Parts: sequence; structure tokens; C-alpha cells
Amino acid sequence: MQSCTAAECHAGIEDASENHKFACTECHAGNSGTRDKDAAHKDMLGGRNPSAPEVWDKGCGKCHQYQHDRVNTTLMYTNTGIIKNAQQAWDDYKGKHYSTGGSEGFDAEGNKVVLPKVTELEELSGELYRKFCSSCHVGFDKLIGYRAHHSSGCAACHFSHSVDGAYAGGDKTILGKKPYPEKHVINPLPNDDVCLTCHNRSGRIALSYRGEYDGNNSLVPTDGGIPGPELMDGIRNIRHMQADIHREYGMECIDCHTSRDMMGDGYLYENMYRQLETACEDCHGTPEDLPKTAKITKESDSPLRESQYYKVKANYGDDMVLTSKGRMYSNVKKEGGRFILYTKREGKRLEIKTVTNTADHAVYGHERMECYTCHSKTVIQCYGCHTTYDKSQTMMDWVKMEETKGLFSEKEDFRSFFPFPMGLNQRGKIAPVTPGCQTFLTVLDEKGNAVIKEHVFNYKGGRKFKFAPFYGHNTGKKAITCRKCHSDLMFAGFGQGLVSVTKKNIDSSYMCDQCDKPLDSLYTLKNGKMSVTSDIVREHSRVFTPAEISRIFDANRCIICHDKGDNKIYGKKIDYEKILSDSVHKPLLAD
Repeated sequence: MQSCTAAECHAGIEDASENHKFACTECHAGNSGTRDKDAAHKDMLGGRNPSAPEVWDKGCGKCHQYQHDRVNTTLMYTNTGIIKNAQQAWDDYKGKHYSTGGSEGFDAEGNKVVLPKVTELEELSGELYRKFCSSCHVGFDKLIGYRAHHSSGCAACHFSHSVDGAYAGGDKTILGKKPYPEKHVINPLPNDDVCLTCHNRSGRIALSYRGEYDGNNSLVPTDGGIPGPELMDGIRNIRHMQADIHREYGMECIDCHTSRDMMGDGYLYENMYRQLETACEDCHGTPEDLPKTAKITKESDSPLRESQYYKVKANYGDDMVLTSKGRMYSNVKKEGGRFILYTKREGKRLEIKTVTNTADHAVYGHERMECYTCHSKTVIQCYGCHTTYDKSQTMMDWVKMEETKGLFSEKEDFRSFFPFPMGLNQRGKIAPVTPGCQTFLTVLDEKGNAVIKEHVFNYKGGRKFKFAPFYGHNTGKKAITCRKCHSDLMFAGFGQGLVSVTKKNIDSSYMCDQCDKPLDSLYTLKNGKMSVTSDIVREHSRVFTPAEISRIFDANRCIICHDKGDNKIYGKKIDYEKILSDSVHKPLLAD
């Protein structure tokens, strides 16, 4: 009998899984030959967590090298994209990329990549990442917060934590103690609560997917006099809205996202959108083409391995749907001419509707629209991030693991979720855009004096706010109506859209006091002249041109009577002058 599970030690602790029924020391190391606590725990790998990045090559990686080598390069570990975005937002980006712990490998083109550790990024954006953003990455044990606890390394996704981070399993020695996973049980298929521990801030995609919203509520309404009915990390009150349609059909995050989306594919990427291989058209097709498929013919085909813990497993001969990178999904296939998704955990069979050759998706001029531009019910927008850096205070640097001078604090002006502005994304497609760190920086010196006050950073040659292309993860079956999209000035990028016909102005009341720019607009119109006040970040992305904005509003000449995507009317380019002058329309206009 091992001393580890002796009555006075960890009796009752769960086996990590059916195929992890072996000695504790196989994963944790230490000494099982003694009942002396200090002697037994000496030299344990990672303390309570043998999957921690400092030791994961000796812990999980000892048996799971394929997974270890992939997760070692995933953006969820390197956080290169978040660091790059912080550099760009704070005007520190000079083309050099970093990772949280320093990384070496290859990019998807086979080029050698060396990413220095973010501790070498001496500019303020590096310090901001280390003290704020880094606490969510999988290299870090996040042991504080409500519904936000997670361990580091492999355990960040494969062990679940309770809302307060206390152990609730059968080991009485650690029962009720923090910080431990809820039980000593590996979850091969991470559930949505695990994703929520990190993705509840910034874009708030895990909240939006569940139909939860944390904005502008000042901790009301209350539940029995205290904030509620639900709370989130950071003392935020949660209100409810309609969930994403995929969740309503019983799908979890892992049912859309492949393991390569999350654990990486072994290449080093600089942005998450480059790592992701999941796209709406993979499963729903395009107006012209049905989803692409390929049959499982080889032992090495990934669905055979990845589906081993699914309720419905993949088999030789299955005709699997392909991702946007041409790889096989492990749970989406073609059966009897229909496209079927099986939920990974429960095996629920869901037939997928395709958009190929449907009239609603053949509207001329909409070829550049992302699916989620029309089908997003909400897109979270956070306007005005007032950040103070106080040199008279100290704050924990979670990467250096030491308290250093300089305390960051922030507050926002307001948050919104509908309507939302649009722009062109990195694929050259029209997509929702959301504020990407509208930072106003105030710096206090060691005596508390403001040496920089409400500074707005430069971007593309001038002081501008930045918006980022974004998929809000709150998708609905019913698309935004033609009339709404083509008439609401917010969608076109004019924010609140206060129109003065006599002055030929379009403006907003959400103005920045420090730089005379509207917070919620991409541009303003003054005396009939348009000027860009914010810009869209990421390569190949941009705001609309004046000609594109004109075409958006031109469509209202038809929409005012024909507000459905009728293929007979909208299936080809409209010659407005010709149509409005014909015998049907001319008399109507004369009236």
C-alpha cells in the first residue's frame, strides 16, 4: 500500500481517470515510501500540479509527448497575440514578437521562430501584460476570483474548479481547502465552465455564448440585498439575454472548436485568428458550395484518435467535414447526403442546415459578408478605457513572480452590445468590429503627481482609437433585417449617428473630452466632409470607404418597399436609375 493514500494522508482521493489508475508518484513524483509529510512531498513535480509548464515535460509530457509539444506552442500558452495587441494599443509595437515564457519553434511556413520572454519587453505594454493579462494564460495558476479559478499547464483545461476554488472530493485531508480542483479527476473533454474561467473578460465570448452580460449594471439588480442573482470574477453582476443558437441546441465550446484551435497544431502563431481553423462555412457551406469532406482511410487520420473519449466515435470510412485549413473535424460528418454534427460529450445528433443555393444568401453585393455579421445578435463593445499607472504603488508581476513598482488600475466609460459597427477584417470580409483598447493613459510619478494625463496613443500616423474585427459568439438563427442594417448609422460606423441636415454633420454625443473624437464612431461628417477618427487594426483590415458607405445607404431606395432578401430583386446588381424610371416605379415616386 502506498503511504499517499493512507488514512492520515489522502485516503479517498479519486483516481485521475480509468487509464490513470497507477501510483501517485508516476505523475507527482515525491516519495511514497514514507508517511512523513515533508519527506513524502519532497521533490514533487510542480507541487500539487505535475502539469505546470515548469515541469510538464517530466509530468504529463512523459506519456503525452504529442500533446505536450503542441500545447507548448499554442497561443493559449505563448500569448504572443495578446502581447502583440498590447504593444500595438500602447504604441510600443516595432515588429518584434514575444511569448510569456520564451519560445522556439517554426511558423506554419516552416520558418524558424524565436520568441523572447515577455520579461524582456521593457516598455509599459510589457509590464501591463505581465501584471494584468498574464493571469489568464494557461501557464499561470489563477487561484483567485469567483468562477475564474484554474490551474496552470494541462490542468488549466483538463481539471475543473468549483466557483470558489475549493476541493469537494473524497480526500478529507484537503476537503474544502483552496486552491484545488473540484475533484482529482481528469476531464478529457473540457466543459464550458472551464472556458469561462478565462474568456469572461476582454471580448467576453464565453459569457455571450451562454447568454450572459456583465455591462453597465453597477451591481444591480440584487438578490436578497446582495449583488446577484449571478456573479462573475471582479465583482461583476450577470444579467441574462438569449444564448447563442448553438448552445440552445446543446452544443458546448468544444463541439465547434477543434483540439488544434485550443492546443495548437505545433506551429507558433502571432495571432489567434491564424491558429483557429474553425469557420461557419466549414459546416454550413457557402452560397455556392456545400461543405468539403474527406473519408477516414488511414490509421493516422486524426478523428480516430481524437474521438476516443466521445460518445460517438469516428470510424474508418466516415466522410468527415473539413476545417478551413483542410483538416478533418472529429465530430462532423456527411451521412446519407446530410451533414451531421455529434456533440462530443453526449453524442447528440444534430443535422446541420446549409446555405448553399438559398435565396437569402444570394443577395448581390453581400459576397464579402462574414456569416456572423448578419447573424450576430449582440457584439460586446467596451468604450473608453481609462488606465492609470501609479509609480508610487507596487503590484504583482505574475511572470517575474515579484512585487514591483507601478500599479495599474482602470475604469471604463460605458459598454454596449447592440447595434455594432462594421468594417473589413483580415480576410477582407465585412465583419463586426469592437473597440480594441481605447486607452487613455494617466501616469503618476513617485510623489503621486500626474506627469501624463489622459494620453491617447498614436495609430497609423495620428491620435486615433482602435477597433478590432470580432466574432461576438452570440449567434442567432434570425439575421439582422435589411432595413435595420442599411438604415442604422451605427452599423455603417457613425456611432450614435446624430444627423444635422442643415450643417451636413453626422456626429455622436459620446465624445472624448481629451481629444475631441467620438468614442463610438469610426468617422465623423463635418460640413459634408468625412474624416476617419478611429481605425481597424490587423493586417488587410480597414474602415469602409465613402463609396462603400454610399452603397450601404443607396439600398434603402429599394428596401423601403422590398425589405426581404428576395432573389428576384436582389439577386443581381441593381441599376437604380433604370428601375426607378420604369413604368412601375416612376408613378410611385411622383406620388
